[in-house]
Amino acid sequence: MTVTLAPPARISKVPVAALGLLAVATGALESVVTPTLPLLQRELRMSHAEGALLSIVLLITGALITPVAGKLGDRYGGKRVLIRLMAVVCAGGLVSALAPNLPVLLLGQVLQGAMVGALPLSFILVRDHLPAGEAKVAIGVVSGLFVGGGMAGTLSAGPVAEGLSRHWMFALPTIAVVAATVLVGRLMPHDRPGRSHEAGIDWPGLGLLSGTLVTLMLLLALAPDMASQPLVLGALVVVLAGFATAWTAVERRAASPMVDLRMLARPEVWKSCVLTFVICVGTSVAVYLVPQLFAVSADAYGFGASATEIGFFLLPGAVAASLAGPLGGLGARRLGSRAVVVAGVVIMVTALLALAAVHTEIWHLVVGKMFIALANGLCVTAMVTSTATNVGQGDTGIATSLVLVTRVVGFAVGVQISGAILTAGTPAGSDVPAESAFVTGFAVAGAVTALSLLVTRTMRKGAER
Repeated sequence: MTVTLAPPARISKVPVAALGLLAVATGALESVVTPTLPLLQRELRMSHAEGALLSIVLLITGALITPVAGKLGDRYGGKRVLIRLMAVVCAGGLVSALAPNLPVLLLGQVLQGAMVGALPLSFILVRDHLPAGEAKVAIGVVSGLFVGGGMAGTLSAGPVAEGLSRHWMFALPTIAVVAATVLVGRLMPHDRPGRSHEAGIDWPGLGLLSGTLVTLMLLLALAPDMASQPLVLGALVVVLAGFATAWTAVERRAASPMVDLRMLARPEVWKSCVLTFVICVGTSVAVYLVPQLFAVSADAYGFGASATEIGFFLLPGAVAASLAGPLGGLGARRLGSRAVVVAGVVIMVTALLALAAVHTEIWHLVVGKMFIALANGLCVTAMVTSTATNVGQGDTGIATSLVLVTRVVGFAVGVQISGAILTAGTPAGSDVPAESAFVTGFAVAGAVTALSLLVTRTMRKGAER
């Protein structure tokens, strides 16, 4: 006897709006540490190495949980997994808000890292309940709101921490996440599981990927200080290679791999991953260097801006990032992903090289950062929508998870490289990097981003409907 499943219910704009609110709240919670890291270092008496660990632990956790979340969403249903995942995030936000010391705060950040898995689960829900054309726009809206929420968190974290306390800068967005999760639970209908679920989680693959990412971040962070210790540097490289090789071997043989590397054999997936990585490296360099340049003393070559002033200067970038997601989704629908990505890459390369050449006025940095934020949103949204709509419906979560993991890793790598460039460019006995270090960072980011045009040439032309 054959059982025919009813088609999934088509949703209105209200459930999509609830997903958008959740994206804003999680984006804000994700971003509060970066602008307040100096404050946290002072209050919790952290060293610079401990501060660096705090700044990347959420990204690492997110990169690990995202493919698992997408895979489980494809198998069990996106809504079911999303609600449970957000319960973990809310617990992490509460732990971070109440944390009396660094170890407890690190635990809270580890739990909060589960929020990165919310995006592919949202894409599963949107694609299951909307036609392809509307799904592209909705994915763009949700992606853009997540980016916009992140920028809002960056802007508000400093004033909240200074005006109230560091505890409230975690508590307020956590309250918003709880409220948005309740709305999604009530308004979003359940989606159908897409796969059988007899296989379990690939714990060996998860552990080896954890070792790979942690070793990579450690290598990038410590490389400038280990130039005089080549044996230590070489040992870390060997460990990294060992973890990466073992993880690849395990994933290829696993009956149910955490990350289905066979998906990378598909041109639409590996091209999206390569482009996303390169573009996010370029973006993250600007995200790290521009605030640092604002903060450099006016007696040197900077502007001596306060945390509140820096937040104000970054506001145009926040607006541009929020608009980039919907624009990217509309552009991909009407013109095709290739056209959107090429336009975004050209804008980003131009802005990065312009910042390398001219950065003597505040408006130079404001405008440059705004165009970089816009370009990043256009490119990443086009990559995600292209991937989500060019694979089988049962593979949507797995494929978009690969792209989003690449985004997280690219961003983390870019930040660590930027920090290494500034560290290497700081004269002995000084706390201020040489101006040439910023020029080098912007120029290298522009050159690396320009390489992505080699990949865009092979993308399919035309609008995708």
